[in-house]
Amino acid sequence: MRSKNLLPQLNTKIMLIDYKKANIYQKDGILVLKEVDFHVNEGEFIYVIGRVGAGKSTLLKTLYFELDVDEAEEAIVLNHDLRNMKRKYIPALRRQMGIIFQDFQLLADRTVRNNLRFVLKATSWKDKDEIDERIDDVLRDVEMLECADRFPHELSGGEQQRIAIARSILNNPKVIIADEPTGNLDMETAQQIVLLLRRITESGTAVVMTTHNTSLLQEFPGIVYRCINQRLEDITNDYNHMALYEEEEQGEDDAEEKKSYYSDREDLSI
Repeated sequence: MRSKNLLPQLNTKIMLIDYKKANIYQKDGILVLKEVDFHVNEGEFIYVIGRVGAGKSTLLKTLYFELDVDEAEEAIVLNHDLRNMKRKYIPALRRQMGIIFQDFQLLADRTVRNNLRFVLKATSWKDKDEIDERIDDVLRDVEMLECADRFPHELSGGEQQRIAIARSILNNPKVIIADEPTGNLDMETAQQIVLLLRRITESGTAVVMTTHNTSLLQEFPGIVYRCINQRLEDITNDYNHMALYEEEEQGEDDAEEKKSYYSDREDLSI
């Protein structure tokens, strides 16, 4: 009789994206990022930061197959090697992704519900009741169910981005690619959107998000990559250390200010 394995099973996360020494080019053939190492595991929340033109959006376009990756030691997305992948597989792979853009890209001539219905029908959903149920589920998840019958122009920017997030999770994606999803939003609304995306990762969906709003990184920590000088650097440890240092300094400043405040009060009481 074979003895049972009493060793505990390791709770390892599945790698969804694995780039090693990848060169990233624009469509016109200009090299944007070289020797890129970039890894995404299920459930991770990843920021990509950098100046305008540094290559953030170009990197994302390779993840959802808008741009090819031909030069790399590894270029794996959802178990497919981008270096020799046939184009016929792209539609099925994109169904395993959610994509969110800065400008929402909602269809202006139809309601929120019909925007979402259009996506489901385009991804082979047939049953009307199942479609309506799924739409209600995702709108409820983003707290927008009451807006189902409104048109995009009747919604605020933050509301439209919530609908874009609802659209991105319709097919229970393994990864969400979000290109500057808070770029057109005020700070309070941006925080709500990032919080919503963070909640989505709790179900195992990974989120890769580009942003210029680095204050969000401190409030909602994650893995941080930076595009700089044609390189992609993992600066997670450096950034978190810097954020902690700034927080400690702020705490010291607050303590000093409080000390000064009470000192002034004591002086006034003499």
